[in-house]
Amino acid sequence: MKQLESDAFIHPRFADAGRTYVYVLPCHGEDLLKVGFTRDPMQRFRTLHRRFYAFFDLEAALLIETEHLREARRLERLFIERWPEHQAPAPLAIPHSAAGHTEWFRGIRAAVSGFANTLAQRYGYEMHAPLRAWLSARFRERSDVLFDWALRMLDFIEYQTLNVSPEDRTGVYAQALGDALDACRSVGLDVDTLVPDSVLRWYEKRSDS
Repeated sequence: MKQLESDAFIHPRFADAGRTYVYVLPCHGEDLLKVGFTRDPMQRFRTLHRRFYAFFDLEAALLIETEHLREARRLERLFIERWPEHQAPAPLAIPHSAAGHTEWFRGIRAAVSGFANTLAQRYGYEMHAPLRAWLSARFRERSDVLFDWALRMLDFIEYQTLNVSPEDRTGVYAQALGDALDACRSVGLDVDTLVPDSVLRWYEKRSDS
């Protein structure tokens, strides 16, 4: 099974033709945030951090939805030009290949949401804030596939436990299942009602270990 399939619930293909989102992602526990644009927010967030829902503050994060890539590029440029003196290096937890070079800022957290709201109103764009609510809606749209996907991941985990030596096992399936359930809970979904009892027992045992 390809790793892409193991990420199929938390990392679905989302992009709509033309539609592009400008995002603002403040870090948890640090006055540092990332600005950027993407056609596929879920995929982009995952490239920044595997557990983006825990690394970034979803209550303070936001999206501005535009119809075209050029509009998102213009908005991102307005953010960058607004606070050039506050640009900062990316945190070490972010992969260098995904971090970008001019889109991290320190010391603007208190002002950035107001600026984003002003831009959204000025140009007639929809703003999704807090980001947690938008993510919750996206996960709920896929909640009908979570049951079967989670059971399939557990089957692979149990197969490896019974048939593969510890040194040869891959943790990709356990990581994918645990991350998906953690993500669902982080945005307010009741995973107890969305997955089989066997998956829930595995998840609770994993959380306690």
